[in-house]
Order: sequence, then structure tokens, then C-alpha cells
Amino acid sequence: MQKEKLEKIFSIPVIFQDNLAIINETSSFYNQEQTNASFSEKWIKVNEETSTFALEEFQKKWVLELYGFKTINGFKEFLKDKYVIIDAGCGLGYKSAWLAELAPHAVVFGIDFSEAAYVAAKRYKEIKNLYFFVGDIANLPFKENTLDFILCDQVIHHTENPKKTYEHLSSLLNEYGKFACYVYAKKALPRELVDDYFRLATHNFTHEQMWEFSDQLTELGKNLTELNVKFNCPDIPALGIKGGEYDIQRFIYWNFIKCFYNPQWTKKENDSCNFDWYSPSNAQRYSEEEYREWAISLGLSIDFFRSEEACHTSIVSK
Repeated sequence: MQKEKLEKIFSIPVIFQDNLAIINETSSFYNQEQTNASFSEKWIKVNEETSTFALEEFQKKWVLELYGFKTINGFKEFLKDKYVIIDAGCGLGYKSAWLAELAPHAVVFGIDFSEAAYVAAKRYKEIKNLYFFVGDIANLPFKENTLDFILCDQVIHHTENPKKTYEHLSSLLNEYGKFACYVYAKKALPRELVDDYFRLATHNFTHEQMWEFSDQLTELGKNLTELNVKFNCPDIPALGIKGGEYDIQRFIYWNFIKCFYNPQWTKKENDSCNFDWYSPSNAQRYSEEEYREWAISLGLSIDFFRSEEACHTSIVSK
């Protein structure tokens, strides 16, 4: 990228070594440091020990669904007038690379506070319109009113103050910019209580113990899935349990404990999904009303909104 263009985008000098710049590697907040270490452990291990093809394909299709694009062509059409794009919380960078592929006219920046950013930069060093930062998405070195599109998918709830991070990212949008964001949804009361308890309990685990625990959750999810049992559950409003027909694995998953299992994923991919639920200190959940209020309080237009059991997603603009 030309130096003149960089100076127009960044609020501070940013020095790239090839396709990577280090903005900030550490946080002054204990929970954020622990969360960063957790994701460093997860992504480095996944990158070293398993293919991520099934995971990547699943996540790309989910992005199209979650944000209302429906098809790849629909997403490409959306991106055709977006020239400065960030993937805030990029992990291994596969969505960043996807954005760079779908919008070859744009410059794309993938940002992660964990060591995954180093891995992503190596993975995609041949993509000319793609750059990576090691840094905090709650404090990015872009000038206000400069970004055309921000994707913050499955990440903002892992920051120290998600609402404040949302405000910061929103401030970086230009007049015509769009901000697509995903937050964890609050679930049934038993699941929320168990999640909070185990998230605290597992902070005394070593990484090895955490992977063992995640392996056990995957095995539980697999065994429940293979039972292939469905039943009708009554509506139980006091516990936040919705009535209807459930697969037994989904019933336990949504209402009691996360025991994720996808038969199309590798064992390590399934383990990593369970690992990143209980391992990070920062993992906030929100009601639909709480999440909508973030945009409303900032005077943002809600162009798209979707809620489901796992999450709330939206696209907003100024």
C-alpha cells in the first residue's frame, strides 16, 4: 500500500513488516490478558494439529446467513463499494482472506489481540490486498470516519468492555460505512448459571486440563447426537426454556451445558469450539433488547437485525 494512502487512514504511524504490524501485544486488564492467552492457545493448536477446511466453510456460510447476504454474490454486491475493510478479531484470518478475495478492489485489515495474528499473516502472505495487526480492537489506530466496512464476527463479547468497543468501532465508520457485528445471546437460565460457574472454575485449569475438558464435552455432544432421539418439551418460561420438539443433544446444549458437536468437523475443530466457550474470562451474553440499545444509544441506523438461540447479529450505519 502506498505511504500516502496509509497516512490518510491511520491516526498514528504504523510500520508493517511485510503484511504484519504490531500495534499492541498486551492488555493492562487481567481478564483481557487471560482471554488473549486462551485464544492464542486455541488458534495455534488448531492451526498446527488439524485441517480447518470444514470449519472455514461452515463459518463462511454462516456469515452469509447471519447478516442477511444469503449468497456469495449477494455479499460481493454489498462489498463492491467498500474500499477500506477490517475484520475485527480475525483469529486465523480465513474470513479476512475471504473478504480480500470477494473485494479485490479493497484493502483489508485483519486484527487480533492474540498470537493468531502472527499465524494469519504467515497463512495469507501472498494476498496483496490483505494486512494484519496484532492489537486491541477496542483501540485501533484508524482515524475516525475512515472505514467502509467493519466485520466483527463472534468477537466483541470477548473484549473487556463490549459496549465501549462497539462505540469505538462505530466511530471509525465513514459517512456511508457499514458495521456488521455478532454478540452472544443469553440462553436459558440453567445454561447461563452453569456457564458462569464453569467459566470461573476452569480458570484454575492448565491449558492441558482445559483441552481434556473440551474433549469430554465433544464426546458428550457426539454420544447425544448419535442417540438420534427427539422429544417434545413443554414451555417453561420461569427457566427460559422454550417449548417444542428437540433433538436431545440440542436440548441439553441450549438449556444446560455447551457440548458442541458437528459430525462434519474434525475432532480438533469440535474440541476448539468447546474450548473457546469456557476458557476465556471475557465472554459476555446479551438479550436482544440490550444489544439493540447499543445502536440506538449511538444514533445508528439498524439496517439488518437477526436473533437466534446462539446470537444476535446486526448491520448498522451512521
